[in-house]
Amino acid sequence: LHVSLEAPEVTVFSEDPVELGDPNMLICYVDRFWPPLITIKWLKNGQEVVDGVVETVFYPRQDHTFCKFSYLPFISTRDDFYDCCMDHWGLSKALLKPWETQVPLPVSESTETLVCTQGLAVGIIVGTVLIIKAMKMNNAHNACGPL
Repeated sequence: LHVSLEAPEVTVFSEDPVELGDPNMLICYVDRFWPPLITIKWLKNGQEVVDGVVETVFYPRQDHTFCKFSYLPFISTRDDFYDCCMDHWGLSKALLKPWETQVPLPVSESTETLVCTQGLAVGIIVGTVLIIKAMKMNNAHNACGPL
């Protein structure tokens, strides 16, 4: 069986949805490469990080290529950026796969105030309509008189 030299596919993602200041895990998934000889490094703001980094073994795939995971624990801040740097014989140079903090923007107080005001206005309108309908039904019922 002959397998040709295969350059890897690299994907970087977080284990959980990102919340600023909360611990999380970055995952670098390297897939579809052969031979099973690669180097994976993590960079934070361009500097290599080794603390807490864990790698899996090489997992064989049905097509005779391999895949591997590398994990980096981190606490998200708005200013930090991370890269998974991977080197393999199938590449002419190391591949740098970036991951930037993807944090939802905070809701501003003016937006919260607007939503609250709209909810209050809708509540007042619906309540007024219901009171008017109830009064009309009560007047119609009383107009018929007792039977």
